[in-house]
Amino acid sequence: MAKNFAEIGFSLAAKKLQEKHGSRATYSRMEKQTTYTGLGKYEQSFIAQRDSFYMATTGENGFPYIQHRGGPKGFLKVLDENRLGFVDFKGNMQYISVGNLVTNNKVSLFMVDYPNKRRLKLYAKAEIIELNDNPELFQKLDLEEYKFKPERMMVFNIEAFDWNCPQHITPRFTVEEIEEVLKPQYEHIKNLEAEIAELKAKLGL
Repeated sequence: MAKNFAEIGFSLAAKKLQEKHGSRATYSRMEKQTTYTGLGKYEQSFIAQRDSFYMATTGENGFPYIQHRGGPKGFLKVLDENRLGFVDFKGNMQYISVGNLVTNNKVSLFMVDYPNKRRLKLYAKAEIIELNDNPELFQKLDLEEYKFKPERMMVFNIEAFDWNCPQHITPRFTVEEIEEVLKPQYEHIKNLEAEIAELKAKLGL
């Protein structure tokens, strides 16, 4: 049955605090009016542009664990409107997230676009799939030119999502984004240097 983000995220304790601080009426309407029907084109495009995300899992002892997952832009792939997938590459070999998923496959995903101050949060159920168990899926998710060793695949079956407000997000930029913005200036400087060199040659300097 389709759910919404508020239905999953708002515990009784959260609702009591919303009541106390005056936001319960607004979020009550959100619970009734918003139903998950799949990732839209906007969400899919946003996800396809990410080069990292954060994943929260919960261990057998009840403690949550948040892990940063990163790779080339688009490493987290949209398989369809209800599923995301990526190849999990070898890291520090602690296996906390994967170990947590063995006993509890519920995850929370958090994706941030820092330059544009946008963030998307999702609830999902994760599947761990060994590389040899689904070669067709591996072909879809594989990053051929990525130098790290793949260990497994992970598929997220989306239960609900919500867009966070942009407050308190400090814009940050990758080296690639900065270089793209500065590219016209670099070209302008290059042309000016060529013109100066040409003038010096004409003047015999």
